[in-house]
Amino acid sequence: MALTQTKLDATEARISGLSLPKGPGWLTEAREAALVRLRAMGLPGRRDEYWKYTRPDTLVAPEATPAALFETEETCVFGEVDRLQIVFVDGVFDAVASDELTGEGIEITRLADVNADIHWAQGLYGALEINGQKPVERPLAALNSAFATDGVLIRVTGKVTKPVNLTYFHRSETSDEILHHVVKLEEGAEMTLLENGPAAARLNKVLEVDVADRARFHHIRTQGRDHERRAATHIFARLGRESLFKSFTMTANGVMTRNECVIELTGDDAVAHVAGVCMGDGDFHHDDTVFITHDAVNCESRQVFKKVLRNGATGVFQGKILVKEGAQKTDGYQISQSLLLDEDSQFLAKPELEIYADDVACSHGSTSGAIDETALFYLRSRGVPENEATDLLVLAFLVEAVEEIENEGLREEIASRLHGWLERRRG
Repeated sequence: MALTQTKLDATEARISGLSLPKGPGWLTEAREAALVRLRAMGLPGRRDEYWKYTRPDTLVAPEATPAALFETEETCVFGEVDRLQIVFVDGVFDAVASDELTGEGIEITRLADVNADIHWAQGLYGALEINGQKPVERPLAALNSAFATDGVLIRVTGKVTKPVNLTYFHRSETSDEILHHVVKLEEGAEMTLLENGPAAARLNKVLEVDVADRARFHHIRTQGRDHERRAATHIFARLGRESLFKSFTMTANGVMTRNECVIELTGDDAVAHVAGVCMGDGDFHHDDTVFITHDAVNCESRQVFKKVLRNGATGVFQGKILVKEGAQKTDGYQISQSLLLDEDSQFLAKPELEIYADDVACSHGSTSGAIDETALFYLRSRGVPENEATDLLVLAFLVEAVEEIENEGLREEIASRLHGWLERRRG
């Protein structure tokens, strides 16, 4: 179907100030192909089915809306973790603040430094993004593949004991950044990737993860601090036989956040878990859009998303499980729930199942409600102040999603941050 003139004009206006970054021939070809895809799709608008709950205006505008910087004495998330730290400031790699990009069983290269005609990322950069464009178009991801100026390419060949931490700092009120990361785990490899920080006034980020047979990938990220920031993020993952992919996201603050996750289970006995919690207060719009495709036998997927909203905040969840013909013994689970702390906030949900196999166990559920008054009364009757009792019930509501984090220390760190957010907003 031909694009409307409005979409054409909006797309050309957005890319008019951008230019394709320089690189070796294979990378230039991938970027040029992404630009062709973008122009064929056009940037999203409110009439698009997967954007009907979220206004994409500020994410596709030619200029980023300025975002005030947020100063705090709070220590950075994961600051106490023994990790390999890679720092980006307003979307640009900071070599001074970063550790050396080396480690046992791991190979790391900056996207901006790639100049070799032969590289392991050849044929992988943008490839999972292309797969993720069907059956639902994701034009912001194509924009990213075309114009991303920096990021990291990570190849994992063994079991990496030290997590890799991508830390993003926001220093300019008008920063408008595009980052693209590629992670390839070879057969039997394992790693943990941590992400934290506001990154920019407006951020467009893509993470492509190729998980080979029997490899294991753990991903934990936090999105917080600067409230006026806007972000559109995408995770594209492909799983091989007996592999594991687990991703958890905590979001606190941010006037507009759209997190998309597209996963393909292509090898038998693969496992994919995607979970998230968000805490929204006031001018806050948070959208989780997930699409998981089962295309192999005896695979498991879980989607667990919890949102706590107050003072007019809005939460969105769009999740789909697609089970292809022949993907027997599929176990698919999806739950999305919101806790509304006042009558002004809202939660919009669109859970979906599409199944073409007959030997499966798939379920989905979505609920929205207020604090359990009976439980609140029980706690208050035992001397717990109302604000503290409310916080305890909120944390209990979030626990199913937080427990998706396997590492106990990281799980406790996330729980501590959630408790701190609630404490700062008491009363």
